Amino acid sequence: MTRTATGIFYHPSFSRRSYLTVGARLADFPMALDGILRDERVKLYEPGPVSKELLLKVHTPGLIEGVKGDPLCSTAWHSAGGVVLAGEKIAGEEIGNAFAFIGAGGHHSGRDFFGGYCCFNDVALCVVNLREKYGLRRFAILDTDAHHGDGTREIFLDDPDILHVCFCGREYESPDKTKVDAGYPDLRGSGAGRPVNDVYFDRVAQQFPDRVRRFRPDLLFWYFGFDTHQGDYGDIGLTGPCYWNIACLMRDLAGEVCGGKLAVVLGGGSHTALATYLIPPVIERLAGS
Repeated sequence: MTRTATGIFYHPSFSRRSYLTVGARLADFPMALDGILRDERVKLYEPGPVSKELLLKVHTPGLIEGVKGDPLCSTAWHSAGGVVLAGEKIAGEEIGNAFAFIGAGGHHSGRDFFGGYCCFNDVALCVVNLREKYGLRRFAILDTDAHHGDGTREIFLDDPDILHVCFCGREYESPDKTKVDAGYPDLRGSGAGRPVNDVYFDRVAQQFPDRVRRFRPDLLFWYFGFDTHQGDYGDIGLTGPCYWNIACLMRDLAGEVCGGKLAVVLGGGSHTALATYLIPPVIERLAGS
């Protein structure tokens, strides 16, 4: 089998009803990927819904019923299904890495709570599935969404085989060093006079790669929120080159520590123009461009 470099996981419902903006965020997709999809290193997958059997291994029946009754969660099943499928295609070596679009987010969803426009914890579901079906055990998660991934942290709090590093505006490190929160760069102190993109990227480069090298995961996740971009709802002043540089860093780090196994999961961000501008270059970098 010829291994495709990068898989893209997208369901048509994401362009009709997606996240905060009820469709507008991904209105230009999948058309915005037409040029990328002509590259033989890239393949598009349309995911099915996540199974209830798998959901019950991560979430309570009460949470699942709550998601069913929330109109903002109408795309939750296919969103989680896409991340789970991405993990399977990577583990099965059909692809090297993946970019998973979502219609409903995941990192604010715990075992028995959800909110913040997140419904099912897509990354946690993917981890459980990979452990059971493929024998992968250790995972490292970089979360650069503007807000703390409280659901992901709650699910994996006592799991020493999950390294979770969250850039969420506060500072914390667990005693075993596997659960880490990194504050935003100090633009008035050591970062004064430097472009915010450079200061933020340097923080990621200082806080994540060495931890991953020591941890030796079987697969990396990058929870990629662009809500930190200038003008979005979590604006900390970032622009496109910062995200693109992180994409290269994560691609290269995955190649170094786990045979290239990297799943990028779309997180927060609300503007159509930003999604169309930012996402295709991330995918191009995952494919090696």
